[in-house]
Amino acid sequence: MTDGVARNEDVLIAGAGPTGLTLAVELARRGAGVRIVDAAPVPHRESRGKGLQPRTLEVLEDVGITERALAAGTTRLPFRKYFDGAHVNDTDPFADARPTPDAPYERGLLIGQWQVEKLLRERLAEFGIGVESGTEVTGFEQDEDGVTAFLADGGRIRAGYLVGCDGGRSRVRKAMGVRFDGTTDETQSMVVGDVEAEGISRDVWHQWFASDGAGVMLCPMPGTNSFQFQSGPELGADGEPLPPSLESFQRIFERYAGVPGVTLTDPTWLSVWRVNVRMADRLRVGRVLLAGDAAHIHPIAGGLGMNTGIQDAYNLGWKLALATAGLADPGLLDTYEEERLPVVAWTLGISTELYARVREAVREPGTGVEAAAPAPMGTGYRWSSLAEPATASVGDPAVLRPGDRAPDAPCLDASGDPVRLFQVYADPRFTLLGFGAEVAGAVGKLGAEYEGLVQAFAIDGGDLRDHEGHAHRAYGVTGPALVLVRPDNHIALLTRDPDEVTEYLSRIVLITPKE
Repeated sequence: MTDGVARNEDVLIAGAGPTGLTLAVELARRGAGVRIVDAAPVPHRESRGKGLQPRTLEVLEDVGITERALAAGTTRLPFRKYFDGAHVNDTDPFADARPTPDAPYERGLLIGQWQVEKLLRERLAEFGIGVESGTEVTGFEQDEDGVTAFLADGGRIRAGYLVGCDGGRSRVRKAMGVRFDGTTDETQSMVVGDVEAEGISRDVWHQWFASDGAGVMLCPMPGTNSFQFQSGPELGADGEPLPPSLESFQRIFERYAGVPGVTLTDPTWLSVWRVNVRMADRLRVGRVLLAGDAAHIHPIAGGLGMNTGIQDAYNLGWKLALATAGLADPGLLDTYEEERLPVVAWTLGISTELYARVREAVREPGTGVEAAAPAPMGTGYRWSSLAEPATASVGDPAVLRPGDRAPDAPCLDASGDPVRLFQVYADPRFTLLGFGAEVAGAVGKLGAEYEGLVQAFAIDGGDLRDHEGHAHRAYGVTGPALVLVRPDNHIALLTRDPDEVTEYLSRIVLITPKE
């Protein structure tokens, strides 16, 4: 039991899934005091959301785990489709995709959700922070100075802010009193689980479809002996879906796969998934915020739930860190909801469409779940108040505009060693890039004035060299330019005027430049 009102931290995070863990790391690496609690007594080992999209890999590179994730998962798994028991084709929809200088990850990563969470917990431990398991937040009270969270065991935790990352049934969200708009379709459901299957190839994702519109899929999970099993539910004599079980999985497999001598064994996860499309109407009530499944739940197709939640945390982390340090204008936290709610609404529409396409694909030999590859996520926040255009415009707006994702590019550092812009951006501060000798002096001056908030680099002026021109092309720059990049690697400002950089920063942070 947590004794009385425990120590006061800057932020308390309820829920240690991918969203909560990403947020905890983002806060910790920016020096904020953070506690993260989770209702589960031990970490799960379920595949659940099993894909990281290219933009999420970029985010997690900044967080510090993408290299480890790539080692644990796989980016190349062909789809093998069968129709009415006959092999139709093997396809890899990304076979011709290649990384580019501005986008280093050309395809997503297949990896179990539990593995992503494990890597994030290990990264968080590097900051001396661990998840407090078996600790559930059931409610809260807030005042001008902070939040008191109530725990299921009767204890309380005091913090400056509370973030509910506690899933679709979020108790934090319910205590906030926000709506959770949308629908639940009880007539459409899917059974899903992790099982082992001897005698089935593990080098493809098997997809058996039938002319009656049903089917079964077995996806080999990297780093394990398990497959993720997906199918429509088995129906009982009364026409109602039967609860998931190893026995029902076996019967479904035998009916649609038609592969003799294969026995499914060792179930470590058995679940029912229903079509849920819901989102909170608000992401913030005072000092309490929502992220991930607590704020939005999605159809299963496309793996958008885990990806959207991680990107929620990435957007919120730097803003919340500035707020807890007393450095943020009060309006900065409002931009979290301003930027993420439209993305959530778009994603819900995309993922619902994807689910419908997957269902339709079973009737079309030669197509399959590869048709459900989602549109790119995390491309930007052009509508945001943090993306107001500068008066001294620069660059080609058809290439890049304020609010867009900041592209990567290979450069050389001051010593002549290769360095990518994404490696430069891994610093938790804003990044100021100055293109051209004309602005090099201003870059150095601004970097010194805002040393704790901004890192500054003169491109081709001694700090970084754009030796192949990729940075100029990616940023649409043909002359002198100042590019201010947010801590979450989106374009804050494109200008030639150093005063506009100062004016922009003064609108969102409470820092007086050094003389």
